[in-house]
Amino acid sequence: MYAVTTRLVPPDSRGIMLVMLVFLFAVSLLANLATISRAAFSECARISDPASARARWAEVRGWMLLVGAALCIALVVILSGSAHAGVALEERKFPMKFSWVACQPNCRGWVSAVGIVTADSPRDFDEFARGRQLSGATIVLDSSGGSVNDSIALGRRWRNLGALTTVGISAETYTASSTLASMAPVAHCESMCVFLLLSGKTRYVPETAHVRVHQIWMGDRANDARAATYSADDLMIVERDIGRLAKYTFDMGGTGDLLSLSLNVPPWEDLHELSREELRLTNLVTTDMVPQPGNPNAAVVELTPEPVQNRFASVVATEIDPEPAKLTRSAEAMGRRTGGVRAAAPPGQE
Repeated sequence: MYAVTTRLVPPDSRGIMLVMLVFLFAVSLLANLATISRAAFSECARISDPASARARWAEVRGWMLLVGAALCIALVVILSGSAHAGVALEERKFPMKFSWVACQPNCRGWVSAVGIVTADSPRDFDEFARGRQLSGATIVLDSSGGSVNDSIALGRRWRNLGALTTVGISAETYTASSTLASMAPVAHCESMCVFLLLSGKTRYVPETAHVRVHQIWMGDRANDARAATYSADDLMIVERDIGRLAKYTFDMGGTGDLLSLSLNVPPWEDLHELSREELRLTNLVTTDMVPQPGNPNAAVVELTPEPVQNRFASVVATEIDPEPAKLTRSAEAMGRRTGGVRAAAPPGQE
């Protein structure tokens, strides 16, 4: 079976290179200042009072040391932030993991879902959910996408729970007396993750989150889609899965605009980032959330949903997987899985 692959270029490498160049420039500047100051000190010592020249040199040296210390501190802070972002990026490249983030007594807690959806993800979630009361829980997504059919199966499980879905990076801070939970809203939900976001009965996207879409494609050929070859069976699989995705979209309360925006972006182009207007047009956002730090279950104000447009049929949302349990030539059975995973960014781009 071909694995759904992803080619991600860490965006932080460019930031680190820029910081290093600035730091080297600052070091060079300080060295030049030191040379000039020493020359000025020698000149002053030759033509004026040596004691006054030494005092002047001590003052200049003090300022140089202060500037150097400030630059070092700034470098450490920036590199620490880049390292944290790099860890988050790496987690989004691996198979999806589920964890419970507790935040009592401030809030109920939430499910953190990080990574790519694979064939194992629905089963992994079932195992995670066993013994937990997840009805109405909040699910926080940070994902680059994954398998189409497995994302659909996972999304229907979440709709059965009546979950609230959102985008964020979960973090826990441990102290001597307690564990503090927080959710950073600067996160990504890309490709098939967007359709997982749609599975929430209530859906919220922070202003700083990035929600991006593109076409689904054969998972083993998405990295070089134009150069790959395709058979009639391949085209049948892609079109069949688009049909499944369309039905799922309408079952979840999404609109035809979401499918249109996604299917207009081929895998060799940059993903399209949805604007706030598009998030509402596609019904990906159904609530405005009252800000409450560390509490994704904060009170919400219901918005008036956009009307579901361009339905193929008047479909009542189902709470079970609509695919019949029968033998069929699926992408998985044939070793060809369609997936929605972010493709590589060209050099120099995110």
